[in-house]
Parts: sequence; C-alpha cells; structure tokens
Amino acid sequence: MSSQELTDRERRVLAAVIQSYVATAEPAGSRTISRRFGLGVSPATIRNTMSDLEDKGFLSHPHTSAGRVPTHKAYRLYVDHLIAESMGRRALVAGAEGARLAEEIVAGGSTIEAILRRAAQSLGVLTQELGVAVGPRFEEAVLRRLDLVRLSSDRLLMVLTLDSGGIRTIFVEVPGEIADDAVFEVARVLNERLAGVRLSDVRDSLSERLRDAAAAGGDELLNIFVAGGARLFDAAAADARDVVLGQASLLADQPEFASGDRMRRLLELTETPEELGALLRRRGAGSHTGLSITIGAEHGDPRLEPFTVVTAEYRAGALTGVIGVIGPTRMPYEKVISLVSHTSRLISDLLH
Repeated sequence: MSSQELTDRERRVLAAVIQSYVATAEPAGSRTISRRFGLGVSPATIRNTMSDLEDKGFLSHPHTSAGRVPTHKAYRLYVDHLIAESMGRRALVAGAEGARLAEEIVAGGSTIEAILRRAAQSLGVLTQELGVAVGPRFEEAVLRRLDLVRLSSDRLLMVLTLDSGGIRTIFVEVPGEIADDAVFEVARVLNERLAGVRLSDVRDSLSERLRDAAAAGGDELLNIFVAGGARLFDAAAADARDVVLGQASLLADQPEFASGDRMRRLLELTETPEELGALLRRRGAGSHTGLSITIGAEHGDPRLEPFTVVTAEYRAGALTGVIGVIGPTRMPYEKVISLVSHTSRLISDLLH
C-alpha cells in the first residue's frame, strides 16, 4: 500500500505515532498523540484512525500496552513518502553537526583508510547508531606505482599505489635469498609493464603482460609473478577487508538492546566483514540516488531483520564506496538520512 491509499488524516496520525515512538521508545496512545501533536481532532477520532492503521498493517498493538507501535511497513512508508514531503523545506544538516563532521573527518591524515575510519566513528557518535564504511572497489582502480620492500630473506612486501590515493600491501613469499639489485630490477619491470593498468586487468592478463619480460639477475623472482602473480593481484583488488566499523557500544543504551539478543546478532554479523561488505555493496547497487535505506525483512538476511541500514555512496575519483549506519528500526530517520548523505558528500569532496 502506498501513501496515496491512506487518507490525509491517516498519514498525519501515522507520522505522529512514528515520531512519538522514535522519541520515547514507548507505544503511543491516542491521548498522547492528541496532546503532543495537536492534529485538530479528538482522542476518540485518533483512536479510531489508529485502529484503521492497525488493520492495514501499519501499526501493531503490544499486549501489555494500550498504545501502538509502528511496523516495518510503516517505517518504509514514512521513509518513502512522509520524509520526502519535508526534506526540501529545511537545511539538510544543522550547522554545528555539519561543522563537527567536517572537522572530525579531515583531522589526522588524508589516506582513504583514515578518512573512512574517522567518518564511520563520527557518524556513529552523531546518530548514536553503528557507523559503517566500505572502501572503494579497488579492482577498478588504476595502478600508479609498484614497490617491492624486503622484509626477510624469504619474504617481500608488494606496495601498490593507486590513482585514487589508496595503497594496497601484499606479502610475497620467495624461495631463498634474492639480491637487492634483482628485487629493484623486477620492480622496475613490473612498473614498466603494469603502471597505468586497472587492477582487474592486471589480475586477468598478468602472465601475458610479463611473458617476454626479462630482469637482469631477477628472472627467478619475475617467474614468481608470471606463475602466481594473478593470485597476488586478486588479493590486491579484493575489497571485502575494507569494512570499517564505528563503536557498537553506542547502541547499548537503546532499549532495543536491553536483552542483549539483538546486540549479539549484530556483533556476529560484524565478525564476518566479508559478508557485511558484500551485503552493503549489494543493497546500494540499485539506488539511482546513491542513498539506500533497507528496513527489517527487506535485507534478505535474518540476522539484520531487527535493524535498519542507511547508506550512501561516496566517490573516490572514478571509484565508489559506501558510508552509513546500522541501528534499530526505531531510529530518527530524517536526522540519520541527512547526516549520512552529508557525510558521503564530505568524503567525496576530500577524495576528489
């Protein structure tokens, strides 16, 4: 059912119930709605309207309370229609909050990793939800420079500097001692053949690109890249490990987490960053606005059913990533949406 299928009174009562429940975490009764929101109708009329909304699946009626609480269907309607009616009439983010976000995000380093870490933490603090960020899709990044750094006699560190400003590091195992001159020469050859190429293309065509290459004194090391380098660059292109989380403890004081069961479910999900990263990327892929909001069962993952996830895409040059929050379905949607959207724009500006 869409908002057009509700009467104007039903829409106003539903918005009032949602706002009341978000603010208090208490089921809303008709007298409370009448007193707090001044809808111009009697408590009896509001009570009848709430009963109609319950019949239509927008409100539920806890057995221990005379009041009602919004369903996931109600939150979806609220997000899709009721917020849209008011968003254009006010500033997206209050000045103090916007300034605080900007100061926090730019402080202490300009690497993508540092910016995302501070953004997720700051966004979580301002919204009192769990801030989350996913790094750019590095497989689409272009390799700017490659360095090989000796760590031990049988281990090198491959450092990839990308056009987006990101840096990827991969360990390379080598059989026995290889002279420093040979390591330098192999790095020169790799840069000559691979600089300016997307990581996904390097991964898929590495052996062909190196087939006729030669490195004075370093052929043994070069052969390692010819034979198994695709695996190394596949690891470099992978982005699952680039999930950054804020403080889950910020959610602990919210009544939804009093029993501990929901917090356990959320922490279990955060312990599998590969799955979480894939989930966050999938849910944003179909949004033409860059903003994505999924509520309850819409996630398609039972572990997330008690939660709402709000994310927005940011851009790092030609690459994209995700920033947002995870919290209970009872969240201040207008504030969260505004802050998430604002944060994505700040990150994009910094990484432009």
